[in-house]
Amino acid sequence: MSQVLAAARAAIDRGLAVFPLPIGGRVPERGWQLQATLLPERLPELLAGRGVGIGCRASGAVALDLDVHGDEDGPGVLAALADRLGETVPETFTVATPSGGRHLYFRAPMGCTIGSTSGGRTPLGPGIDVRGPGHRSGGYLVGPGSIVGGRPYVIVRDVPVAPLPDWIGARLQSPPR
Repeated sequence: MSQVLAAARAAIDRGLAVFPLPIGGRVPERGWQLQATLLPERLPELLAGRGVGIGCRASGAVALDLDVHGDEDGPGVLAALADRLGETVPETFTVATPSGGRHLYFRAPMGCTIGSTSGGRTPLGPGIDVRGPGHRSGGYLVGPGSIVGGRPYVIVRDVPVAPLPDWIGARLQSPPR
């Protein structure tokens, strides 16, 4: 449990709002959006015997879930896109997933309505799922410290959350409703 709390505190220190997930699970209970917090003093009670979720809307964050399974190579697709555009992927708070993928967290610009997309439907390319603040409740990710299928989500780059690069944001921004 101390690893879960330490990872949740590291996320909060980076401005990422956490909420509880069922132990070993990826799907939160209804109302998780109202539980998302940036208050470290709430963690022992909130996460007792639980996993950690990161709420994108409460965090003001956009996260890229770079998958690496089957023939998907999210990190390679993102690197190739950046190279093609003459851009670089900035260093940002990053969590390794049990499957070998990565969650890259970025600070969303004010008024950002980037929604959540997955399954090859993102404009960034195959193997890249997006979780964003959206128009209403926003998306979420399994957070660092959680264990799913006996394997942990681990912080691999404990640096500040970088601003969302314009070249990524421009491809993801939803039109106003």
